Parts: sequence; C-alpha cells; structure tokens
Amino acid sequence: MKNKILLLLIMAVILSCKTVFAQGPLRQFLMNRMQSRANGQEVPATGDTTSTLKATVESGQGTKKITLAGLKVAIWEPNKGKGPYPLVIFSHGFHGGNTQSTFYTKALADAGYLVVAPNHKDAMGAGGSLRPEVPFQKIAQWNDEVYKDRYDDIVKLIDALHKDAHFNSEIDWTRIVLSGHSLGGYTALGLAGAWPTWKLPGVKAVVALSPYCEPFILDDTLAKLGIPVMYQGGTRDRGITPSLKRQNGAYDKTSSPCEFVEFDNVGHFDFSNLGKDEQKRDLINHYAIAFLDKYVKGDMKADPQKKLTGVTLLSVK
Repeated sequence: MKNKILLLLIMAVILSCKTVFAQGPLRQFLMNRMQSRANGQEVPATGDTTSTLKATVESGQGTKKITLAGLKVAIWEPNKGKGPYPLVIFSHGFHGGNTQSTFYTKALADAGYLVVAPNHKDAMGAGGSLRPEVPFQKIAQWNDEVYKDRYDDIVKLIDALHKDAHFNSEIDWTRIVLSGHSLGGYTALGLAGAWPTWKLPGVKAVVALSPYCEPFILDDTLAKLGIPVMYQGGTRDRGITPSLKRQNGAYDKTSSPCEFVEFDNVGHFDFSNLGKDEQKRDLINHYAIAFLDKYVKGDMKADPQKKLTGVTLLSVK
C-alpha cells in the first residue's frame, strides 16, 4: 500500500510538470558495439551479458522473474501456439517497475507475444533518485544523453536474449516490438529512432502508452521513424495526452502508419496496475493487440481502426 501511495505521489509530480528487419542486422549492431568496446572507443558500459537463468525464479499470474545480463527482468511467455514468437520489450515509467502493467503484459503473452520487461535504475526500490535527470518541463534541455542508461539496458538485454539458447530459439528476431508507459514510452520511441543515435535495428512496431515525447516533438525527429506507431492516451491524462493529439503534436509529426487512440475517462495511472477498471483495461489491451496483430503478425482480420464504445478519438494515417 505504501508503495502504491509513493508511486501516485511521484507520478503526480510528473504530471504537474506537464509534460531488425532480420536477425542479421541486429546481431551486427551488437557485434559492432562489442568491437568498439574492444578497440577502446567510448561505449556506455552495459555490464555482464551472460544469462543467469539459474537465479531465483518467481512465478505468479504468468510472470517469471529472473536476472538476465545483470538486470532484474520480468517475462511473460505465451502458453499457446508454437514458437518462435514475436518479442515485445516493455519499458516501465519513471519510478515504475517491470511488473507495473501486468494486465497489459500478460494480455500480450496470451495473444502470442513473448514479453520481456527490465527494471531500469530508476525503478521503484532500486535506489535511484526521486528526481528526473532533467525536469520534464524543461523540454529544450532533453537530448539523447538523458536516460541513456535505459537505452543501454535494452541493448544489453537483447544481447543476452540472443546468447541464451532457450530465448534465442523462442524469439522471432524478425518481429521485435518496443512498448512502454510514460518515460518508458519515451524509451521505446527513442530506441525506434526518435533519438537517431539510439536507433535499434529490426524494430517492427511501437506501442506507446501515454508516452513522454515532448523532446521528440521539439526536435522534430518523429517524422523519420518509418515503422508503425500506436499512441494511447486518455481524457483524464491531462499531463501527456494533449501533447499527443494537439496540432503539430506527436501524432501529427509521426510518420505513417500511425494511430492515436484516446479513451474516455482514462488517466495516466490507468495504463498501470493502479488502474482497476476492467473495461478500461480491455480497451487498452484490445487496441494494442489488434494493432500488433495487424502490423507485426500480418493478420488481415485485425481491426485496430474500429472505434469502440469508450473511445473518444481515433486518428489513423
């Protein structure tokens, strides 16, 4: 209960600010990084990339917790169908955690996606600062060095998944999805190319849940993403959703195909476990899965463009 109250207080501060197409290219990207490190070039330290699957494993609600590449990682594996499966990497919000949106990550796994979510150093309980690296309202001060550790986390996580025999065989490396909530949405978009120096090869699509993306809007970097992007927001998400839907906001500036869906009476916390309304959760999950099924699995029956009850705005291009 105390953790939930703390998370609410932290997110309230944030809101008040108003804020590989194939396995080959991805492997080459990782090899280039390792070669640069060996040559003494400046590459952010990423720590041990050896899988530690023999570490403590906890199961609950379909969640497996392991230590991988020095990161605390939560994993949801599909319990139906046969692999390899599309990979979804989920990045948590500022002072959130790898299981902060279990209703969403579990639903993705139930739909046939293998979901992996690391704890970043700012995760709740990880001992990081309660203050953001740069205030969210000081947009012009944000650049590709801000929260660079999150980029490093994802890169070394992917490298470790490649090196692990079990996960390497379970993952379809031609279908990588980046998803995240709030600052995790910033992370996902940055890795998709909104920060060109972060661009990760092989990303097939992005689903950003109430993402902080003002720096990308200001720097006008969303127009070159070139992959399907879905933004989700809500009418009660007053700190972030306006930046997604306003004229010349994130949706307007993002390359096609792109979709923005706004849910009625949904706030910033409804994209996490703090939201308890099952109907809202069902809508969030429905649109994310339909979008991914269409653009990642190529399912022509998937229809993320149908406006359902509870949706106040649906924009598609």
